[in-house]
Amino acid sequence: MTTDDLLARHRAVLPSWMALYYDEPMEIVSGSGRRVTASDGRTYLDLFAGILTNGIGYDLPEISDAVRSQVDTGVLHTSTLYLIRKQVELAEKIAALSGIDDAKVFFTCSGTEANEAALLLATEYRRSSQVLAMRNSFHGRGFASMAVTGNRGWSASALSPLQVHYVHGGYRYRSPFRHLSDADYVQACVDDLVDVLDTATAGDVACMIAEPIQGVGGFAHGPDGLFGAFAKELSQRGILLIADEVQTGWGRTGEHFWGIQAHGVVPDAMTFAKGLGNGLTIGGVVARAGLMDCLQANSISTFGGNPLSTAGAHAALTYLLDHDLQANCAARGDELFAGLRALDLPVVGDVRGKGLMIGIELVGPGGEPNAPAAALALQRARENGILIGKGGLYGNVLRIAPPMTLTADEAAEGLAALTATLRSVQAEVTPTP
Repeated sequence: MTTDDLLARHRAVLPSWMALYYDEPMEIVSGSGRRVTASDGRTYLDLFAGILTNGIGYDLPEISDAVRSQVDTGVLHTSTLYLIRKQVELAEKIAALSGIDDAKVFFTCSGTEANEAALLLATEYRRSSQVLAMRNSFHGRGFASMAVTGNRGWSASALSPLQVHYVHGGYRYRSPFRHLSDADYVQACVDDLVDVLDTATAGDVACMIAEPIQGVGGFAHGPDGLFGAFAKELSQRGILLIADEVQTGWGRTGEHFWGIQAHGVVPDAMTFAKGLGNGLTIGGVVARAGLMDCLQANSISTFGGNPLSTAGAHAALTYLLDHDLQANCAARGDELFAGLRALDLPVVGDVRGKGLMIGIELVGPGGEPNAPAAALALQRARENGILIGKGGLYGNVLRIAPPMTLTADEAAEGLAALTATLRSVQAEVTPTP
């Protein structure tokens, strides 16, 4: 069977809104370390990790053995109606790592479901359907999580179970406050938050949900301390803070284990998914006990926290901690940032992010978003032997987020390929005199 056959079958039975990368979409059939091999036999250095999900890499014995061991028991599923040892052990570890006092954990199957659960908890706890979210944000494809997504390209419906108000701060590069100092930028965003609260809401807002670094939004972020400043205003009004750590968690930013820690605040709840399972289906919420226990009706998660996923996730988290991958993210990130920021290419408007979470915003001659250049870069990167991602509000941001086990040699290899990619894009988008 050829890739063309598979593509035709894909288009026949799967939704048209499920986007595929590249002019000729690829099928990945195997992986090892930080490299994947496509069905045509070509191997690539993966600098996107399945949208940050293969956080440790591919074919790691410690994780594979844990999964095989669980498979060998014959029990892949029991549901949360029964005790699951690995679920309890993983929850204990996450609760301890969260920094939240008296923390409890609820496991889900995805980041979308985790954010849905967190929003349910917050709105029930506060008895309010009013929620604050960030412009340029993305929180999932569920009914509530889509409602708090501040990006029109990912908002498939105007219908909503929530009353949502969006505030400034998450996307600094095109913000009306972009030319301010860090301190003045933060103050301008706080002033905007207060104005929204005082004019657009009924006062009893349930929560603010925010990504410390906006993932789909193009790895955009405000200054450190922004959400700490927000939290001071929120706490005075009893408003909860939910940190969406689906992409920023587990040390990927290099400087902290959780992205929100850069802001000097402990949130009321954090959501997580992606890198925890290293490709296995798992997500969840960690929150203070009073918030987690606020529901007055029964609830379960049929597949959330299942024996197979929690066994693999526990092994992945153990490996991550034992090998200090947070420090590796910081070191490899510094190398990549130094090389990318040294490029003097007009098409590169901004290089931002932290650790192994790097966004490259591509622009036109007047600084306008350049989506065609990003689409071209995605294609050229593949031709140069690397896989990268693409996102941003205008589809003009390249997203670099390799497995957190990336080596120094691989970082140098990736940087060389990215440099060649961006230079070729610059040459192709520059008008011929």
